Amino acid sequence: MSAGAEARPARNKLVVYLPLAAFLALAALFFVSLRSGDPSRLPSALIGKKAPAFALPALEGFGAASGLSTADLTQGKVTLVNIFASWCLPCRDEHPMLLKISRDPALAGKGVRLAGVAYKDEPANSGKFLREVGNPYALIGVDKSGRAGIDWGVYGVPETFVVRGDGVIAYKFVGPLDPEGLRDRLMPEIEKAAR
Repeated sequence: MSAGAEARPARNKLVVYLPLAAFLALAALFFVSLRSGDPSRLPSALIGKKAPAFALPALEGFGAASGLSTADLTQGKVTLVNIFASWCLPCRDEHPMLLKISRDPALAGKGVRLAGVAYKDEPANSGKFLREVGNPYALIGVDKSGRAGIDWGVYGVPETFVVRGDGVIAYKFVGPLDPEGLRDRLMPEIEKAAR
């Protein structure tokens, strides 16, 4: 057998295993990229800019008849805009944190209020959800089509925006609030926005 004939099987093996090795390297890179970083720190093009223009109808049976609009965010006080849905399990997990925020006397003393946006949800389901777990919201708008969510740059639910009293978005928290996220990230941003 010639030297060239012996080299061909080795080259054939290389041709077979090279794409597999490349695939495994890419898969490892994607896996590491997915696991690295904090999803709650996703950038938002709206930070430092006025909240987008919107006017959402009210969730019937939950207070304000006018719903939620851009005008509600420009009344001189900090507003937390929480995007939620009844079908969202992480929304249910974060709900005790929202109730805590709504009942915090120090935040109330500063005029901070919590507004909810029922995102891509049937109003009847949103109402049932809030009756079950409690309503932390001073204002609730219904974004059944998801159009307002698109304008706000919503990746998914839940998300919470800190909006200054002049209607400028100061901060965006992506994902469900937990005690550490509330204490270490959201509360400092509320304090900054309230100054």
